Amino acid sequence: MTKQKIPYQIRLTEDELPTRWYNFRADMKNKPAPLLDPQTHRPMTLEALSQVFCTELARQELDDTTPYFDIPEEIRQFYRMYRPSPLIRAYRLEQALQTPAHIYCKFEGNNTSGSHKLNSAIAQAYYAKQQGLRGVTTETGAGQWGTALSMACAYFDLDCRVFMVKVSCEQKPFRREIMRTFGASVTPSPSTETAVGRAILERFPGTGGSLGCAISEAVETAVTNEGYRYVLGSVLSQVVLHQSVIGLETRAALDKYGVRPDIIIGCAGGGSNLGGLIAPFVGEMLRGEANYQLIAVEPVSCPSLTRGRYAYDFCDTGKVCPLAKMYTLGSGFMPAPNHAGGLRYHGMSSSLSQLYHDGYLTARAVEQTAVFAAAETFCRAEGILPAPESSHAIKVAIDEALRCRETGEEKNIVLGLTGTGYFDLTAYARFNNGEMSDLIPTDEALEESLSQLPDVSDAAF
Repeated sequence: MTKQKIPYQIRLTEDELPTRWYNFRADMKNKPAPLLDPQTHRPMTLEALSQVFCTELARQELDDTTPYFDIPEEIRQFYRMYRPSPLIRAYRLEQALQTPAHIYCKFEGNNTSGSHKLNSAIAQAYYAKQQGLRGVTTETGAGQWGTALSMACAYFDLDCRVFMVKVSCEQKPFRREIMRTFGASVTPSPSTETAVGRAILERFPGTGGSLGCAISEAVETAVTNEGYRYVLGSVLSQVVLHQSVIGLETRAALDKYGVRPDIIIGCAGGGSNLGGLIAPFVGEMLRGEANYQLIAVEPVSCPSLTRGRYAYDFCDTGKVCPLAKMYTLGSGFMPAPNHAGGLRYHGMSSSLSQLYHDGYLTARAVEQTAVFAAAETFCRAEGILPAPESSHAIKVAIDEALRCRETGEEKNIVLGLTGTGYFDLTAYARFNNGEMSDLIPTDEALEESLSQLPDVSDAAF
């Protein structure tokens, strides 16, 4: 343990901003299974993937051997507006919990988009501009990704078309207005604007939508409009790569004070934040240099890791995207309309799924009411109103800190504080009014969805 006094905020200088993203797939002995063409069940090629994604992003997606990618200087200049982000020592929370544990929070909410999503949004917008595209399409759940992408597109003068999960659009109208302020168009999904949206509405009339639905609509719009490509805010390996800047800064900040983390905790929806936070640490584990307890936290209403199946599945409800091998609840699974909209994806990143399958990660599912209780405990102690997504990690960090109180262990706990909750006040109001409930899918509902997984027995790779 370090004897050096640690400040409330450990801040790196601009000169300490990472110059390269880290691709932990390069150090994985068991590589993630390849993306498959939904028609042929053969591995996706660069040419085929470039019809949907920007070419450079497609290259990053398929590259599981290059450990480091240089961050273009124009992206680093943009990062300097809000990075390096602070690593907060949560002294007041430790005192409130009366725990000997030391709690560190990597805070990603100190930018206009209010979350970590901007780290990848600016990279994807940059590569779209470099390719000479007119614009990009995307989906967004809680709205953080859509907000971040609209901000990045405004910076590069790109058109931005966002399909926002309908229930989140209704719950968070001010997120929509920020996107529109940056010049983006926002469509509640599923919509009647696309063929796949109309088909989903016919199959699920009155649905509040899902990330899988919104992805389908965004992909259809991209491939049917010349000069557009689809970009994604989570799940894909390229996004986890860009988000590694979070973990690289976290490790550098801890190294400044000789702190070695024992437990690293992140919320898990599609996997971008968690993958980025743990990147350099899991890299050490993969190389046999160190060992950490890595915990993924998901909502009980959408438990892809804890109750899902490790199998190939469509990445979207409309079944137009490539197949990915991941922990999934089935592409047709419609999660309950909980308030952690960013965690309502039916599957998990292929890279993280492989790590989980190989035992490098553990996972926990937590109830919505317990998450908001933890959020309020954190807010009252630290003065930061956390996003519902972030609060899943806070809940488990508090659980671990209380366990340390029982055992007397002085463990170092690091959590990903992915963003602020100032656009989630409707959710906080429901919790404070006693109107919030815990929505847990039945085994029968999950089995019905999982029974529709595609048959890839003819796949060859």
